[in-house]
Amino acid sequence: MAALVLSCALGTVRSATAQKITAPATPADITPPAGSSVFLMGSAVGTQGYVCLPTSTGASWTVNGSRPEATLFVKVFGQDIQVITHFLSPDTNPNENAPSPLPFGSPTWQSSFDSSAVWAKPLKSIPAGTDSSCSHTGAIPCLLLQAIGSERGPSGSTMTKTSYIQRLNTTGGTAPVDGCSSANDVGKQKLVPYTADYYFFRQGE
Repeated sequence: MAALVLSCALGTVRSATAQKITAPATPADITPPAGSSVFLMGSAVGTQGYVCLPTSTGASWTVNGSRPEATLFVKVFGQDIQVITHFLSPDTNPNENAPSPLPFGSPTWQSSFDSSAVWAKPLKSIPAGTDSSCSHTGAIPCLLLQAIGSERGPSGSTMTKTSYIQRLNTTGGTAPVDGCSSANDVGKQKLVPYTADYYFFRQGE
């Protein structure tokens, strides 16, 4: 009976994530090319990492590339259900859009259901507070990213169809305002909470 209940619950979530989704209108710079259609959206809760590094005038907070971490959720019957995890990992199956040489790690989104994954690189950004799709002034930028590789999971390929990803409706996540001003602060690290909506696009319908 427990297995049946779990199977029904997972089926419901899969159906919810497969529903028709309409992405908001966005500025041309962060809009996927014509012919792209959104097939999945998740609301993210996570942290952006920063490290204090030396500068010519002292020190400043810099994005720590190894520390983006987030969990993406969808609403099912009013409950938040995890659908994707977001982190940094090596691109083990690069495509023709991947940079050469590959970085040590790339932004990764992995399905919580079949473990398929997609890697992406940022293409364009707009500052938060400059558009209704990115309206929270002072937050991290909204982005358009392009898939640079993907990999099928043990039980499916949800994420492998991804061609572009949008990060919209960001809140928080910007560098701390203090704690990094002198050589004595170099090496300090901070994790800053952020939220965002991620839209996943594929080619065609």
